[in-house]
Amino acid sequence: MRRSIRFIFRGMPREISAFDPSITLLEWLRLEASATGTKEGCNEGDCGACTVVLAKTDGDRIRYFPVNACILLLGQIDGAELLTIEDLAKDGTLHPVQAAMVRHHGSQCGFCTPGIVMSLFAAFHEAPRPPDREAIGTALAGNLCRCTGYRPIFDAAFDVLSDLPEDRFSESNASRLEALRALEDDRGIVIGNEDRFFASPRHLDELAEMIARHPDATILAGSTDVGLWVTKKLAPLKRVIALGRVAALATVVEGSDSVFLGAGVTLAKALPVLERIDPDLGTLMRRFGSAQVRASGTVGGNIANGSPIGDLAPALIALGATLHLRIGKESRILPLEDFFVAYGKQDRAPGEFVTGITVPRPEAETHFRCFKISKRMDEDISSVMGAFRISIENGAVSGARIAFGGMAATPRRALRTEEALVGAMLANPHDWMGAVQALEADYQPISDMRASARYRARVARALLGKALTEIAGSSRATRIVARTPIGEVRHG
Repeated sequence: MRRSIRFIFRGMPREISAFDPSITLLEWLRLEASATGTKEGCNEGDCGACTVVLAKTDGDRIRYFPVNACILLLGQIDGAELLTIEDLAKDGTLHPVQAAMVRHHGSQCGFCTPGIVMSLFAAFHEAPRPPDREAIGTALAGNLCRCTGYRPIFDAAFDVLSDLPEDRFSESNASRLEALRALEDDRGIVIGNEDRFFASPRHLDELAEMIARHPDATILAGSTDVGLWVTKKLAPLKRVIALGRVAALATVVEGSDSVFLGAGVTLAKALPVLERIDPDLGTLMRRFGSAQVRASGTVGGNIANGSPIGDLAPALIALGATLHLRIGKESRILPLEDFFVAYGKQDRAPGEFVTGITVPRPEAETHFRCFKISKRMDEDISSVMGAFRISIENGAVSGARIAFGGMAATPRRALRTEEALVGAMLANPHDWMGAVQALEADYQPISDMRASARYRARVARALLGKALTEIAGSSRATRIVARTPIGEVRHG
C-alpha cells in the first residue's frame, strides 16, 4: 500500500501523506495551497466558479477534464496534473483562451470568469474543430454568469476554438506525458488509520476485501453526490473508499446484442457508447449535468445512489438492463428494476457494491424513446423522465417496457400501462387511450418544488403519447431538435 497521494501541481510533482478524508479539492486549493483564483460559489457543483482541469494519460495522449473542485475530494486527484486559472498565463503572456475573453469583453465582476476560462481551456484541447454552437454550449453548460451575459463569452469561445489547439501545454506534451506516467503504479492507497482513512484500491479483489472489512465506509465514485454530503449536510466522512483507480470497474464491452459498462465508467465515457444503442440516450446524456459532472460522475454511482429522479435508471430499466453486484468473493446479477426497493433503499447488503451493468440493444422491430422534462434544458434535475421500449409486430404492439423517474419513490416500471398497450394498433391513437389512462393506476406522484403531482401525471401521459406518435411515423412535429441517426454527428 502507498501512504500518500501523488499528483503534479504548478509543473512539479506533489506528494501528500496526511489529510482529512473528506477535504475537498477546493478547500485544499484555497486554504492549503493559497490558490485563491479558483472561487467558491454554490458549493454543490452547479455554478462552475470552482472549475479546474485534471490532465490525465490516455494511451499516448493527455486528456483534459474539467471538474468541480468544490465537491471533488482531494484524494481523487492521485495520478493527475492539476491545472488552475493561475497556471494558464506565463511570463505575462495570456493563454489564448484568456486573450479571447479579453478581446470579446467576456468578463465583468470576474467571480465566475476563472471557472469559465478553465472550462474553455478544457474545450480548447478536447472540443472538435470547427466549433459549433452546440459544442460550445455543452462546454459552458456548467458555468453560470449573472452579469456579463453569455453572448461575449460565446464570441470568445468561437474565436479561440476556431484555431488549432496549440499552446504551451501542447508544446510540452511529451515531457508532461512522461511526468504523468512516472506517477503511475500498481499499489493501492490508504491514508489514515482504521478509525479514519481515505483509501483508493487498485484491484477489484482488494476493493471487495476492503469494503467487506469496512461495510460502513462511504463508497466514493465520482463525488457528484457524496460531495454534497460534505458541503451541504456537513457530514463527517470517517472512512472513504474511492473506486476511481480500480481499472476493472472502468471496463466497456460493446457486443452485438448488449453493452457492458463497468460501475466506474464515467458518464462522459458512457455517452458515445449509449448513443450507439439509441440516439435518445445520447441526447439524455448531454443533458446529464454539465461537462464537469459527466467527467466525474459514474454509471455505477448514478445507479447505486438510488435516486427517484436519477435520469439513467428509467432508461436502462426500459431497455431491460441487469445489474452486477459483488460482496467479498461472491457475485450476483439481478434485473435493474428489482434493485430499487423503496426510497433511499436498494437491494444491496452491507459490504456489497455495484460492479457494472449490462444493457441489451433493442431487437429488430423494437423501438426506443426517452424524454427528460426539466425546468432548464441543461444541468437540471428532472421533473419527469420517461423511457419507452415498444415492440411492433404486424402494426400492433407486441410488447412494451415503460419506466419513469420522478413519478414514485423509486424509478419504476408502468406494468399496468404495458399490459394495456399490448395488442393496440400503432396507427390508431384511439387504441392507445386505455394504456394512457392506465398510467393513473401505475403512479401516484407527489408535489414538490420541482413539479406538482397533477403536472407530473399530465406530462407522463403526454410523453407516452409522444413516444407512440413518433414510433408510428407521424409527420407531426414532436421535438424542437430531431433525433439524430446513429453514427451521425449532431450539430446545432
